[in-house]
Amino acid sequence: MTSWTFETTEIANTFDSHVREQLPWYDMVTDAVVYITKNYLCENTNVIDIGASTGNMIEKLMPLLVERSSYIIGIEKSESMGEILEKKFANTSNVYLEIENVFDIDIPVGQVYILFLTLMFIPVSMRKLLLERIKESCEVGGVIIVVDKVCDHNGYFSTVLKRLTWNQKLLQGATSEDILKKEMSLAGVQIPIDPTLLGDAKQFFRMGEFAGWVIEV
Repeated sequence: MTSWTFETTEIANTFDSHVREQLPWYDMVTDAVVYITKNYLCENTNVIDIGASTGNMIEKLMPLLVERSSYIIGIEKSESMGEILEKKFANTSNVYLEIENVFDIDIPVGQVYILFLTLMFIPVSMRKLLLERIKESCEVGGVIIVVDKVCDHNGYFSTVLKRLTWNQKLLQGATSEDILKKEMSLAGVQIPIDPTLLGDAKQFFRMGEFAGWVIEV
């Protein structure tokens, strides 16, 4: 079984439909992140989207960014995703793109940092370092918004949550074969996060194995 990767044109071109099939709550939580951002973003400041993929979050934030005369910096290491981002936002003056591994660049100064389904694809040994670097760059009064996969329950309930996640995927039209293939391909690539890593974070979302938090800085 080939491991999952974001580095192919096929994955990049089908990502938007795929993620909505796999995660029925994707658009709802995107809207929640936009609203949370609205409560912390001041005028003439930056939003940093780490793991920007094809720019869903950037698009959703655009009206707010224009209203607040602010900018967004999208960081994405996948070159295939980067090509889509560059085409999509080529003529957008308040969007800057870094098609690089986040560990190969300086973390830009900003007021809102978004990691939407990002940490689970970052090596476990590097996650604490990344969050520390973000906190050092975050302006006072700013916020870090994290949405990610977790495994923080023990016993039978953890099995129930796994089944809940799969059932939601089936209801969205995914086939049992596709779900199994995806799960097997993620071995060693996608590792759920330990919520204790986030310190004094406030949880705003939970569905099955996925959750969302706000870390105020």
